[in-house]
Amino acid sequence: MTSALGQSISNPESPVNLLSKFWNSSIGKKWIVALTGLALLGFVIAHLAGNLQMFAGAPKINAYAEFLHHNQNPLWVARIALIVFFATHVFTTICLVRQNRAARPDRYALNRDVQAKTSTKTMIYSGLTVLAFVIFHLLHYTFRVTDPRFKLTSTGGSLTSVNDVYQMVVMGFQNPIISGFYILSVGLLAMHLSHGVSSVFITLGLESKKSIEKVAFYSRVLAALIFAGYASIPAAVLAGLLK
Repeated sequence: MTSALGQSISNPESPVNLLSKFWNSSIGKKWIVALTGLALLGFVIAHLAGNLQMFAGAPKINAYAEFLHHNQNPLWVARIALIVFFATHVFTTICLVRQNRAARPDRYALNRDVQAKTSTKTMIYSGLTVLAFVIFHLLHYTFRVTDPRFKLTSTGGSLTSVNDVYQMVVMGFQNPIISGFYILSVGLLAMHLSHGVSSVFITLGLESKKSIEKVAFYSRVLAALIFAGYASIPAAVLAGLLK
């Protein structure tokens, strides 16, 4: 007679079954959201550091653009990885929300819902708005298909070179509607991060009763700094400081 222990040793679960259990669990989805969120946060910070070179003048930001242009292979690897992380993050978040709602058909008592933080209740909506912004931002500045001026002067555009990012950013943000949409989107991103960064610490078990308030505070500070950094560029263009 074979014992239960003997059966579990002789018939270990396959990796596919383990992955399936991990995915089907709420904790598993939270880990996926947390880890992909950390990867995306790293990109947001690195991208901001590159963008802020606008304040160093056209030669600096254009040289940075030229460097990226001459390193297309690693750049495309990074882009593909980011797309995978982003898609996984959004899809898993939607699945997690649906799973939680299915497990709680009563959606908790009304008073508890009223007390929930605005950033928590709007996480999925702010995330989808940011997704729409990212798509437009790529079409606008990366693929340059939304503005006929984003071409070389020799082909009827306004750019002196392929890497004339400074001129392109200034022209783009001189449109108040585009600048407004950009600032709104980074504002929603900051709100998303203010809750998301704190949630990562909880999910990964890095938060204690003593540190919970500090983690929440520094999450808000980080989100505010990211918002200020990104919003400063269109604001400076509209104010005539970048021209």
